[in-house]
Amino acid sequence: MATSPLTEFGFSSPPAPESSTQKLAELIRLQKFAHRITSTLDLEELVPRIVDEVATSIGNVEISLYLHHAEQSELVMAAARGCIGCAVFAKGHRLQVGKEGMAGHVAATRKVHYAPDVRVDPYYIACEPTTLSEIAIPLQVDDELVGVFIASHHDLDAFCPDQVRLLQGLCSHVAVAVHNARRFANEREQRQRMSREADEARIIQQALLPRTSPLIPGFRVSGLSISAGSVGGDWYDFIPLAGGCWGLVLADVSGKGTAAALLMSATRGMLRSLAQIGSGPAEVLTRLNNMMIEDFPDGRFVTMVYAELDPSSRILRVANAGHLSPLLVEPSGHRWITHEHGLPLGLSASKFSETEVTLGDHSRIAFYSDGITEADLDTGEEYGAERLLAQMQSPEVTPKSLLADVKRFSNGCGLRDDATVILVSARETESRPGNNA
Repeated sequence: MATSPLTEFGFSSPPAPESSTQKLAELIRLQKFAHRITSTLDLEELVPRIVDEVATSIGNVEISLYLHHAEQSELVMAAARGCIGCAVFAKGHRLQVGKEGMAGHVAATRKVHYAPDVRVDPYYIACEPTTLSEIAIPLQVDDELVGVFIASHHDLDAFCPDQVRLLQGLCSHVAVAVHNARRFANEREQRQRMSREADEARIIQQALLPRTSPLIPGFRVSGLSISAGSVGGDWYDFIPLAGGCWGLVLADVSGKGTAAALLMSATRGMLRSLAQIGSGPAEVLTRLNNMMIEDFPDGRFVTMVYAELDPSSRILRVANAGHLSPLLVEPSGHRWITHEHGLPLGLSASKFSETEVTLGDHSRIAFYSDGITEADLDTGEEYGAERLLAQMQSPEVTPKSLLADVKRFSNGCGLRDDATVILVSARETESRPGNNA
């Protein structure tokens, strides 16, 4: 029948004179015990396993293990075995460090405390009426107090020096195991909390993106954004303006994660307000930039392309704040819509140029983020402007088909950055009575 390593620790019979062979055997036993208790990082499983192992193996002993909570300066009972008549010192019982019991005293001094006769010990708090001797050992990793291990016995002076030394060796392994398990539990809790926060941020961010494409006479306008992480810094929007006009915006906030998403949300709110009172894209970006210089933290900025489409005249006016140049594809050819002035928003005062484009029949224009053109392979090869142009030259191109092509190019590498696109396609002008004269 298999036996626990602790059955050989010498508690069932008086220890014999120690030899080098016995020392080696002792080290082997401690190593076996360490292996058993470090086989799990689940704190809820580990602590009961420790006290069960010791209580079962030693016999006629009560074992309890307190964990240290530094912020409250308390010890909290994590598990106890062998106690049968005490309802006070149950799991969850708390002791003040340095103020209550042998455990509190040991936690304060960081030294082993042995009471060969608990009836005369100044720190002992009565629990089991049959307990006559008790030892408390600090569980410590480097300078950090992990907890306190307590063994109680029904005999006077039940723990001889060799047994105390063995318990101390055991507790050094217990301290490391509990420390690692607590750290793992804290990290897991933190990851779960961050995951929940990221999920909530993603839901909020998705709610800020357009749910449907706008219905604009003579045009098909649509957009799509895919975040590389849980939340991203890319953003696009369709803003209804006076006179049937529409504002089209695509932006990329510096940085990633929740911080970028928060700045994106703030930028969205400011732009939507300014778009209603501005007199053109250049003025809107100027006002937005001035607000962001005052409100944004240093080092944060936003690149943005903002356009206003008048469907009645088919004129698109575009201003650019340090963003990638929109791509215009027409039956006669293509060109990149460049601008002379326009720094990223939030850095410093800047002028913004405005370009006017008349969208003829079958014209297509793409606003896009660098997550598309800079999508790359492990070799460093990028998707690039030429592949974007090839996709845009197809009359059937959509945001979904374009981003699908970017993913195919990545060949399983995945998107390393947020990828966002808005496509504007001009339909054929409907003939009107009298126009053929």
